[in-house]
Amino acid sequence: MTEDDALPVGKRIKLYRERAGMSRPVLAGLLGKSAEWLKAVETLRLQTPRLPMLLRIAQALELDDLAALTGNGHAVPVTVYAGHRHAALSAVQSALTEYRVSVTPDPVSLAHLAERLRVAWLVRHSSPDHRTQLGTLLPGLISDAQNAVRGLRGDERREARRVLSGVYQLADFYVAYQPSPELVWMVADRALTEAQEADDPYAIAGGAWAMVQALRDAGRWDEAVSLATDARRQLLPYLDGAPTDWRGVAGALDAEIAYVHARRGRHGEAWAHWESAEQVARGLGADYRHTQTSFSQSVMKAHAVTLGVELRRVGEAQRAADALDPVLIPSLARRSRHLIEVARVHALQGDPAAVLATLDRAQRVASETISYNGFARDMLVDLSKRPPTGERAAVRDLSQRVGLVA
Repeated sequence: MTEDDALPVGKRIKLYRERAGMSRPVLAGLLGKSAEWLKAVETLRLQTPRLPMLLRIAQALELDDLAALTGNGHAVPVTVYAGHRHAALSAVQSALTEYRVSVTPDPVSLAHLAERLRVAWLVRHSSPDHRTQLGTLLPGLISDAQNAVRGLRGDERREARRVLSGVYQLADFYVAYQPSPELVWMVADRALTEAQEADDPYAIAGGAWAMVQALRDAGRWDEAVSLATDARRQLLPYLDGAPTDWRGVAGALDAEIAYVHARRGRHGEAWAHWESAEQVARGLGADYRHTQTSFSQSVMKAHAVTLGVELRRVGEAQRAADALDPVLIPSLARRSRHLIEVARVHALQGDPAAVLATLDRAQRVASETISYNGFARDMLVDLSKRPPTGERAAVRDLSQRVGLVA
């Protein structure tokens, strides 16, 4: 592609989009963006997208080498940053896209479906290889829950929709950070739609929580804040006397609003919403944890680390990290993610030895969290280029365990 070596990133995106025979609205839709946004990127009216969005674009265009878009002349495999395709993704995708209108004979009972979903959530939080475990459970759970919605009527159908919304919310954790970004939007949209069809404010809030994360990661910050605010507002009339999980998901929505504001660099708004969410967590007690969102007192302390990192307030982030023993986070996946955030603090401090030690701990807690986390993989790439003194072998060993090198 020597004739294209001088092209800026936006022009490269247009080049590869056209070579793939993909229209601007189609690619924009896969990215969760508008066609107008994509046009502005391609015509250089907007700045070059950041790495997470470049990865999404490369995946949508089925490019194996990120350098095709960045033009840096050095091969940069997309999987280095984005994570590989999980072995069970095709089976999960097939279950999600198996469209039918007929009902399979002998549908599974709603009680049995609800129990399978409950157990699947426990597996998700307690297994180091949680993605592999979910990849085994989800195809059958998705198919059976979809079949129940097709076959039932009246109140039973509403209950089936509640369960199916929960299944899609669980599937959101599985499909995230894999080279199929369209599935993230699919399951988030379906989770919210099924909850709305069930006319269940609590399920709607859970579906909105999943969609807010998709919007946030796509850089659609105003929409993310608007949806989270709206979903939380809809819960308010029901919170007095409601089950604790209703307050838990309300707090989780506030925590997501805080995260979005931190991404935008809005310090005051981020911490104001964090304080609101933290007050809810304190009111729910030290032993409370919301299953879907992991919302709890310990996770609010973990959120404080993330806010400090995103706002580039290293002192705030370090103090928050020092205030939390990661063992207090029951979910292995969430604990591993927190340790990755602590590693980001060390990276901001310029301490590669601490980055390596913390990432190693995160990998040992939940191997399939770090393997699909772009921040972790990015830090490992940097460590591979500039390993701490005497730690080159340790960096290579961790990179192998994460899946960065053969």
